[in-house]
Amino acid sequence: MISMVELMKMTKQTLKEEKSFRDNVLSQLSERGTVGAETEIFLRNRNVLLKFHRQKHSAAAWTLNGNIQINHELIPKSIALDNPTLLSLVVHEARHLQQGILTALSVYGELDAWQVGFRFYQEMTGAPLNPVLQEILTMPLNWSRTVLKEAAILMKRYSPGYRIDLLPLYPIQHEIAWWISRKEPK
Repeated sequence: MISMVELMKMTKQTLKEEKSFRDNVLSQLSERGTVGAETEIFLRNRNVLLKFHRQKHSAAAWTLNGNIQINHELIPKSIALDNPTLLSLVVHEARHLQQGILTALSVYGELDAWQVGFRFYQEMTGAPLNPVLQEILTMPLNWSRTVLKEAAILMKRYSPGYRIDLLPLYPIQHEIAWWISRKEPK
């Protein structure tokens, strides 16, 4: 049985490690062009925490309390802090935090975040992306339901376990308005 004192020591150590990890990731972002620097400033100003947590269908996620969780089963805590995958995941999830809940929980919000995250990754590595990702990057970010449906199909093709099918195409307030008027948002 673990004592309360031992538990408090473990918690302090975990918090110290998380703070160090966050500070180092933010430092790496600040050195990675405009998107990286803007993301670093946003995360620092909002005091967004980066935590490790298991997830079923993704490598990272934003939380309702405004933090970012990284799936430690896919991205180990020992990963190099300048790893393009790690940094692009943080950029992607930060984009969702910038969007707000309603936009983040839509195919429109996902398309935006995927494009920002994978463009950032591509700029960092210079490597060609998977053809499905390349196609996603060429899609216009607009209110076309046809485009958003195609984006969702491509996201599922790239990541079969990804639950994009649970999200409305538009942020929910626009989705409701569309169902009433059949007019795209402006």
